[in-house]
Amino acid sequence: MLAVGGVAGGVGGYLGYEAADRSGPVTNALNAPPPAQQTGNAPQGSIEQVAQKVLPTVVQVQVSGGAGSGIVLSSDGLVLTNNHVVESAANGGAIKVLFQDGRSAEAKIVGRDPSSDLAVVKASGVSGLATADLGTSSDLRIGQPVVAVGSPFDLNGTVTSGIVSSLNRPVRAGGEDGSQATVLNAIQTDAAINPGNSGGPLVDMQGRVVGVNSAIYSPNRTQSSQGGSVGIGFAIPMDQARRTATELSETGKATQTVLGVQVTDGTNGGAQVREVTAGGAAEQAGLKAGDVITKFGDRKIDSSDALVAAVRSRAPGEKVQLTVDDRAVEVTLGSQPVELK
Repeated sequence: MLAVGGVAGGVGGYLGYEAADRSGPVTNALNAPPPAQQTGNAPQGSIEQVAQKVLPTVVQVQVSGGAGSGIVLSSDGLVLTNNHVVESAANGGAIKVLFQDGRSAEAKIVGRDPSSDLAVVKASGVSGLATADLGTSSDLRIGQPVVAVGSPFDLNGTVTSGIVSSLNRPVRAGGEDGSQATVLNAIQTDAAINPGNSGGPLVDMQGRVVGVNSAIYSPNRTQSSQGGSVGIGFAIPMDQARRTATELSETGKATQTVLGVQVTDGTNGGAQVREVTAGGAAEQAGLKAGDVITKFGDRKIDSSDALVAAVRSRAPGEKVQLTVDDRAVEVTLGSQPVELK
């Protein structure tokens, strides 16, 4: 009996200790006061600071059946966007520009260039708009951080970030179904770009526009559905976009840099000349049908699209050294007006 009583007393004491331990002070996060609101400026060079600078200069461009994005060029309403965003309104269709502060305005096409996939529209009845800070694409580096701003899937004012994944990518603006007339010399980025981002800016960490978002690689896209970002997006370099936007704004028309050849993919790489334009830059430099161009300046040419993209990355009148078969040829690039169908 004494032994049993001793065991019973020990168990009771243990249970009492456990109960006392569980009934100690309780902390509840819901009772904690909220932190003080952030009052300082966003850190210089941060995504937050870039977004604050860039967002007021980005608009949504709405047309019948779809929408894209645009970059405010002038305080009185000039907006740069993609040709494919406004092409459906080229014959007088309605265009509306929606600003970040909620205002909207009707707009008309000033000029467009299908070959570079760029267009300029003019919003009516507006003034005092914040304008974009246009940078340069000539010194971009692979791995450099960038930010994309636009209206993917009608989500106005969306900001995404990533890096420059590659440079000088030959990309057809209409995808694989696009013609060689629409080849872009593109910046590749992994910043999320989706349908609706087209025409919006790709900016550096100082908030300067270095490219115009234009296309995405979308392996699962079908005729009945739009593809989404898989981390491979493409932007038109700002140096090319600035040149075309200036022409469109001032004259309503654009000129295209040309070499004066029709080319196809070479059997062993390069771009093989199929036809030489009479009086063009290539003929004046001595190129003939059958020649294979393997370098454009310091840039290796491994396909006909690569040559087209390289030519369009330069301005008319520039002198460039080509490697044609095994010889060096200097050519002065020509130009031709872009004809609208």
